[in-house]
Amino acid sequence: MPEVIIQEDESFERALKRFKKKCEKAGILSDLRKHRHYEKPSERRKRKLNAARRKLRRLREEV
Repeated sequence: MPEVIIQEDESFERALKRFKKKCEKAGILSDLRKHRHYEKPSERRKRKLNAARRKLRRLREEV
């Protein structure tokens, strides 16, 4: 679990922003969204295949 220690001269909003950034880097929100509902194995394969295609397309566009 990400942890943020608030400095004496730091505002709450700034600390909250740092906490959100740490959560995003740890992948907590994406993991939570992924487990929000059951995904059938066929749907999981289809999603992963589409993600691989998008990644490959992006790599081809960069070259």
